[in-house]
Amino acid sequence: MSQALHPMLNIAIKAARAAGSIINRAALDLEVLKVGSKGPNDYVSEVDQAAEQAIIDVLLEAYPTHGILAEESGRSRGTKHSEFVWIIDPLDGTTNFLHGFPVYAVSIALAHRGVVQQAVVYDPTRNDMFFASRGRGAFLNDRRLRVSKRTRISDALIGTGFPFRKGDNFKRYVKMFEEVMQSCAGLRRPGAAALDLCYVAAGYYDGFFETGLNPWDVAAGSLIITEAGGLIGNFTGEADFLYQREVVAGNPKVYGQLVQILAPYTKVIKDEPEAAPAPAPEAAAAPAKRAPMRLRKAAAPGGDDAPM
Repeated sequence: MSQALHPMLNIAIKAARAAGSIINRAALDLEVLKVGSKGPNDYVSEVDQAAEQAIIDVLLEAYPTHGILAEESGRSRGTKHSEFVWIIDPLDGTTNFLHGFPVYAVSIALAHRGVVQQAVVYDPTRNDMFFASRGRGAFLNDRRLRVSKRTRISDALIGTGFPFRKGDNFKRYVKMFEEVMQSCAGLRRPGAAALDLCYVAAGYYDGFFETGLNPWDVAAGSLIITEAGGLIGNFTGEADFLYQREVVAGNPKVYGQLVQILAPYTKVIKDEPEAAPAPAPEAAAAPAKRAPMRLRKAAAPGGDDAPM
C-alpha cells in the first residue's frame, strides 16, 4: 500500500492481518477446531474468539481509552463511554469457514460519536485488504474503488443474504427475494455480508440487501461503499441502518430502484414480532404509506448496545 494512511487505519489494518494469520492457520486443519453454537445455524469457533482477542489486543495497545463493540465479547473490554468505538467482527462467514468454503472476512470499523471514520475488511484467503478513511476514498490493496455505472436494475447483479436463525421471517424474505429476483439480472448469496458490501464498492455487485444484520456485519463495509461513490441505508432509504437490522446498498441508480422494491417490507419498529404480516408489495406506490416511514424514523431506538 503506497498511499499514506491515517494512523488509526494503519492500526486497524495491523489488527486485521493479525486475525487473518490466526484464521489461515486454523483453515489448514478444520477437523480439530472446537465449535460451539449461539443458536440454531449460528456457530462460534475457537478461531472467532482467538481472532477477536488478537484484534482487540492490537487496538487497545495503541488506543487504550477507546471503546469496543465486538461480536463475541460485546463490550467486556475497552472504555465503555469513549467517543471512539471499534466495531469488530473477527470472522464474518463462520459457517463458510467451518465448511472450508473460502468466503469469509475480518471486519473492523472505528466510529467517532456514532459516525464510522475508518474501515477495514480483510479477506485472508485472497490476501485482499479493503479499506477506507472518511473523505479519503476507498481502496482494495493499492487500487482505488468505484461502484459500478449500471443504471438499470434489469441489468444489475445483486447480492443478498438468506435468513438462517430460528425466528427469522422466512416468508417475508421469500417475497422480497422473488420480487428482486424477477427485477434484476442475477442474485447471489455467498454468505459473508462484510465482503458483499465491499463487492458493491468494487463494482462486482451493483446492489445488495439483507435483513437481520448486526452493526459489526455492516459498519466497515458501509464506509467503504460510500467512499467508493455508493449509497447505503435501510429499506426506506434512510441513513439510520446500523441498528435497524435491514440494509440496502448499491450504486446510486440501482440503490434507488432497490429501495422502491424493498420499502414495503421495512420493519416499522426494529423489534416488532416477526409474525406480523409484511405490507403488500403494491403498497409501494401508495402515498399514504409514507406516514409509517416517518413514524419509524422518529421512534426507531438506537438500542442499549449503541456505540454512542
